[in-house]
Amino acid sequence: MIRYRKGEDVNVLFDGIYSESFSISLGDDLFFRGEVHAPKDRANKPVILVCHGFKGHKDWNFFPRTADELASNGYYAIRFNFSCNGVKDVDFDELDKFAVNTYSRELDDLAVLMEYMKEQKLPFSEQFDLERVGMIGHSRGGATSVIFAAENPEVKGIACWNGVSDVDFLNEDLKEDICKNGTGYIANKRTNQDMPLKSNILEDIKNNKDRFNILTTLKTMDAPVLIVQGDADSEWLRKGAEKMNQAAPHHSLVIIEGGTHTFNASHPLNEVPIQLNQAQDETINFFHNILW
Repeated sequence: MIRYRKGEDVNVLFDGIYSESFSISLGDDLFFRGEVHAPKDRANKPVILVCHGFKGHKDWNFFPRTADELASNGYYAIRFNFSCNGVKDVDFDELDKFAVNTYSRELDDLAVLMEYMKEQKLPFSEQFDLERVGMIGHSRGGATSVIFAAENPEVKGIACWNGVSDVDFLNEDLKEDICKNGTGYIANKRTNQDMPLKSNILEDIKNNKDRFNILTTLKTMDAPVLIVQGDADSEWLRKGAEKMNQAAPHHSLVIIEGGTHTFNASHPLNEVPIQLNQAQDETINFFHNILW
């Protein structure tokens, strides 16, 4: 079931860009909520799915701005919350759902989204060109995007923003707590919350070891991948970008000088740093080359 009100929920943005919200009920009190940003010329155009990461959401930091930029360059951009990302209305107001989120859950969410796109049940979807679909994934969302694209030939290209090269990125102490107590906690310094994680995330990774192997997947997948990595990000992610590049040199690696994990952007986004502009420009050029 999908709920959106045509007209009332449409926002007119800069330069004739439009956005409209949607909500898909998945049952069991789970919802896939998103926003479609439409270009000024709402003709048949490519579609870009914008995937947030581990402690992100569709309204966080640079995601609204990035969707606007994609729309202003002729794309339909869909930013969304995964159904168990822990956000309903405001920052992490559903931590019980965050606690049980997994890669498999996110991949199932994306499969539902793709079906709604094909069935033209989303705002503006009558004009989606489903022969030209791309994805942007930030941090953990980069891994989810790579796995989904490898299994869904509709996706013709991915931009992986400071993405993880290994889905098993939780530290050993946290994993030990989860295994011992059934629940472990990871700090969110921005919201001052201790965010719970349950054992099913570890079970999901263990049970899908081959399916979730990012380096192996990159070697064999047909869709081109742009790896965009800030050189002021964490050492683990910088080394991971190099591993991805070495494992699959037929894809592309772009280094953003001085770029942090968020390309120097902060939440709320009041000023747009040069590093974020560079990441967006590189990504839009990449999609222009493969989707047009």
